[in-house]
Amino acid sequence: MLMLRLLLLLLLFTTTISYSQINPENIDIVRDQFGIPHIFGKTDAEVAYGLAWANAEDDFNTIQEAYLAGNAMLSNYIGLKGAPADFITQFIGSKELIDEKIGEISNDYLKVISAYAQGLNSYAEKNPDKVLYKKLFPITPKMMMMYSQLQLFISNQGADWAGRILNNDTQDDYLDQNLTGSNVIAMNSNKTDNGETFLAINTHQPLEGPTSWYEVHLNSEEGTNIIGTLYPGTPHILIGVNENLGWSHTVNYPDKTDVFKLRMVDNKKYIVDGEEYELEKLKAKIHIKILGIPIKINRKYFKSIYGPTLKNKLGYYSIRTPTFFNVRALEQWWRMGKSKNFTEFYNTLKMKQIPGFNIGYADKYDTIFYISNGIIPKRAEGFNWKGIVPGDTKKTLWTDYYDIEDLPQVIQPKAGFIYDANHSPFKSTSAEENPKEEDYSERMGYETYDNNRSTRLIELIESYDKISYEDFKDIKYDNSFPTKFNYSFMDISVIENLTIDPNNDLFEILDIIQKWNRKTDIYSQGAGVYGVLYYQLIRNYRNEIQTNNNTVSEETLLSAMVDTNSYLIDNFGSINITLGDFQKLVRGDKELPIWGLPDVITAMSSRPYKDGKREVIQGESYIGLVRFNERGPILESVISYGNSDNPNSDHYTDQMELYSKFKTKKMTFDKENIYREAKSIYNPN
Repeated sequence: MLMLRLLLLLLLFTTTISYSQINPENIDIVRDQFGIPHIFGKTDAEVAYGLAWANAEDDFNTIQEAYLAGNAMLSNYIGLKGAPADFITQFIGSKELIDEKIGEISNDYLKVISAYAQGLNSYAEKNPDKVLYKKLFPITPKMMMMYSQLQLFISNQGADWAGRILNNDTQDDYLDQNLTGSNVIAMNSNKTDNGETFLAINTHQPLEGPTSWYEVHLNSEEGTNIIGTLYPGTPHILIGVNENLGWSHTVNYPDKTDVFKLRMVDNKKYIVDGEEYELEKLKAKIHIKILGIPIKINRKYFKSIYGPTLKNKLGYYSIRTPTFFNVRALEQWWRMGKSKNFTEFYNTLKMKQIPGFNIGYADKYDTIFYISNGIIPKRAEGFNWKGIVPGDTKKTLWTDYYDIEDLPQVIQPKAGFIYDANHSPFKSTSAEENPKEEDYSERMGYETYDNNRSTRLIELIESYDKISYEDFKDIKYDNSFPTKFNYSFMDISVIENLTIDPNNDLFEILDIIQKWNRKTDIYSQGAGVYGVLYYQLIRNYRNEIQTNNNTVSEETLLSAMVDTNSYLIDNFGSINITLGDFQKLVRGDKELPIWGLPDVITAMSSRPYKDGKREVIQGESYIGLVRFNERGPILESVISYGNSDNPNSDHYTDQMELYSKFKTKKMTFDKENIYREAKSIYNPN
């Protein structure tokens, strides 16, 4: 029987055959006034089919590009620029892993992803003019899961390590902290003034592309009723709120990926504990066209007992991460969304399939919870696990992981709040109730630092005895730096006490920044001038700052201020600009001034735009604010642009004004109300 099931699963994963053919007439896509699809069906599979169709209507190009990357076909479509993704996809061996592990995926979940694949294939069949690369279709569940494995490998910093090895960069002190980050805050009745439980879902993702958010409501008669967001091409919600509970993620930075330097005998063999092993040679096959001529590129890589292996001028290096051994992360997210209470939710975490991400949780039973989640290997003592470890002893060849109960977490703190801003898990609630750093092995690699966002959050939260919902929103939308602001890679405290002769051309710039109230408001002159200075420092002086022990010297600051003065005069004709003059939210023909800078709670990162201005590309993306009482959740949300990536859609830019003014839209689980106020109702066909 087991062999028969495995054969059936293999057939399912490699063809378009499914457990049952979905009838689109059984599915309603109900679009609200902002174009958010509320998808109703009898079964979870039907809802997944409807989700695929609706997401394809709104962002079919991104879905296809994501699947092309996850299945080593991106180069076929975009040429040489797709080669790195195609190489990594083959390097991590997700195709072979999924073939090996398909028997671990539940029948219930196979039905969901099979139906989702049907929905995408049906949309492609009926809209052939929108297909980017015909050989991508038909999509299979296996292809969907291969893309998931690529995303998880990237999120584990695995792709960063691969890039460093290929660039001959294997320093032990590497750490690239993303200042855009994310936030999550939850409070229960010990902290709120009305007895309700609050949750702020506040991830800081790219505003567009394969890891941007898509908002949806999924409702089936099999126990699914959830509103939240997902990445384009994902068959269900990744963060959200159901009728009983809600959760959000922030990126965490424990040690999730290790690199091993092999001790080679020659180019074919390596030694582990005195025994010789054959190094397996493999080839990644990449196909491109130049001037219409097909060209095949083969890139060598290897495999050792530690994992996939790369060679550079310094030697051979193997990469090992839990993503190489687990394929049920998507299923775990799906089951989290179907949980009815904290016990079910926590038991789902025990699947140990999601390799990272902090989780902030709240529910209608007044429960709040934080965990620095991850699949964390149990590593041997005596090695520097933050850097490269020896690949010549099985002492470093880990195979076991910590249980969920062993990870840093907080449940129902008496202080009544939990928070995270990509900082230390040992600072996630009040000082008295924080997890204690000494209780956790250094070999787990957990963060121990604060950042500007975490410093500001705890400063604000602890300034209140009790917090109203309006106070809660004020905290979430705070856009100020803390009293003493800093960056992990750049100590700029010299700016506080620097003095310049009033006759110096730089005096006015320094005066503006020193008198600035640290708020990154649209109309703030201090934020505008500081924003220009910040990007001058990052662009022109980062190497110098790192060489100087991450400290900005007076000489460096003065030089950057000269650059700032020139930049402002050349591009704006004056140093008297506001942040909104300098920084814009842009989509299509719509351009709005926008608040925020890197590492404030309302974080924003930007890139050069035009005429000296910058456009934000990452930061505040989807925002969900939830109040729980005994009846369930009350949800409001907003997304940075609109829920459609189609420039011809009414919903391409229709949330930009709300977003730029710190406003939200009301969301509801009420089916009758959703149908009554719908902008459109149709079947996915």
